[in-house]
Amino acid sequence: MTSAPRVVAALALAQLAGTSTWFAVNAVMPDLQRDFGWAAADVGTLTSAVQFGFIAGTLVFALLGLADRFSARRVFFACALASALCTLAAAAQASSFAALWGWRAATGFFLAGIYPVGMKIAAMWFPRGLGAVLGVLLGALVLGSASPHALRALGAHWPWASVFVGVALASLGGGLLVLLAVPEPPAAGPAPPGRLSLGAFAAIVTDRRLRASVFGYFGHMWELYTMWVLVPLILATRLDGAALSWAAFAVLGAGALGCVGGGAWVARIGSARVAAVQLAASGMCCLAAPWALGAGSVVFFGWLLLWGVTVVGDSPQFSALTAANAPRESVGSVLTLTNSLGFAISIVSIQLFVGALGSQPLAALLPWLALGPAVGLWALRPLCR
Repeated sequence: MTSAPRVVAALALAQLAGTSTWFAVNAVMPDLQRDFGWAAADVGTLTSAVQFGFIAGTLVFALLGLADRFSARRVFFACALASALCTLAAAAQASSFAALWGWRAATGFFLAGIYPVGMKIAAMWFPRGLGAVLGVLLGALVLGSASPHALRALGAHWPWASVFVGVALASLGGGLLVLLAVPEPPAAGPAPPGRLSLGAFAAIVTDRRLRASVFGYFGHMWELYTMWVLVPLILATRLDGAALSWAAFAVLGAGALGCVGGGAWVARIGSARVAAVQLAASGMCCLAAPWALGAGSVVFFGWLLLWGVTVVGDSPQFSALTAANAPRESVGSVLTLTNSLGFAISIVSIQLFVGALGSQPLAALLPWLALGPAVGLWALRPLCR
């Protein structure tokens, strides 16, 4: 008999390792700029490539119902292997910006078979108590996304390609872990990715409670990935080298505390209020940026850590709220469409903010990220009453 803690632990470790390829470029961008003469704004373009690929992958996986037609565990493994190979190819062809963009988009495509499919496996194993499990898995995803910065800090004097090799091996290990340590789920659950239905669009528009959670998530996505892209640039105002990489890992990885802690808090105040509290806190961090950027070290790093905790801590709750409020027959479609639109919003935000860095200082730009939390809080009102 397989124990629930063992399944959760294996899924969390696999999610951590499998998503480690997401920010591989961001961790070594200073090296790429030095070696190939790229502009600072190119980090936004390369991050958006992963987002584009993820959107395409999510839609393709849902349209074909791959995780329903085949074993979700095998789909996870195949995508983890493909993501690892794309990462190695990206390292080999990094001197060509177009080739690197293409391989990063391909990486994002296969990440759609890791992140959402991992959630599907969890929902099949734990149809009840999914909110707490999602908090653990999203926390693992956050640590996985931050891990390239830790690898760069550990190997500060190694060639930058070692980060790509390291996360590629981690991705392969995550796929093997799911294949070997997670048995087939006992029953199918309602989690994504399911087959797309056009009725999902209508449900998002017409259902008041579902619309509240979906638009709250959209506001969250305006801020989240742009903040993650900008963190190394913010830290570069005070740090460099291995110290910068360790600090970036700490700030991004702190989001795991928000995910797990928020999940534990749900039983007391509910998912909507947990999401609203964290969304409000991260919005205040955006608005505090002009003051915090010029403050002493304690305030500066405390501000960034608080922002790192709260900027993603609401994410599991938005997934739980959307799943709970969607029509039972189209939960998978609603979640797939919501994720795709949310990542599209993140692309727009990343391109706008990173593109504006050439003409505007961070202190002038960062408060505008608060537009996302403001919209999200306004949208969540029906669920918080």
